[in-house]
Amino acid sequence: MIGGHQHLVLVGLMGVGKSTVARVLGERLGRRVVDTDAVIEATTGRTVRQIFAEDGEPAFRELETQVLLDALAEPEPVVVAAAGGVVLSERNRAALTDGRARVVWLVADTALLADRVRAGVHRPALDGDPAGTLRRMHEVREPLYREVADVVVGVDGRSVSDVVEAVLR
Repeated sequence: MIGGHQHLVLVGLMGVGKSTVARVLGERLGRRVVDTDAVIEATTGRTVRQIFAEDGEPAFRELETQVLLDALAEPEPVVVAAAGGVVLSERNRAALTDGRARVVWLVADTALLADRVRAGVHRPALDGDPAGTLRRMHEVREPLYREVADVVVGVDGRSVSDVVEAVLR
């Protein structure tokens, strides 16, 4: 159950539905939604793809960390749709597990995710072999998601409403 004073952070691989679920949760809970990718794009005036191409992944990851830390520092509880790689940083994992947030790991079959993200233009990490890349990402990130997650919610075969209800339980 979500504490009234806690932020709610959704983590998981790209394409799992974090942004969509966060929007619905924000409406249900009456909370502002912080989508880390959207905030980065709005503040830099560039897409995630452009940042990766022009500045490299480390620069993007630093922006990602700052947006996450800013969201977790908000005085009012927010719902955060965190970028898929947010757990790669030890600093981010420490922030996610310090008690200010309830972290929900949304998990799905990587084949389903590959189908969902094929059309995504802002996913530079998936150029070439989306299914293989997602499988490798899952292998690397799975223990990190597990480390930060208070709850794990499977999304395979579930509607957004079902996932939201599972998150709220």
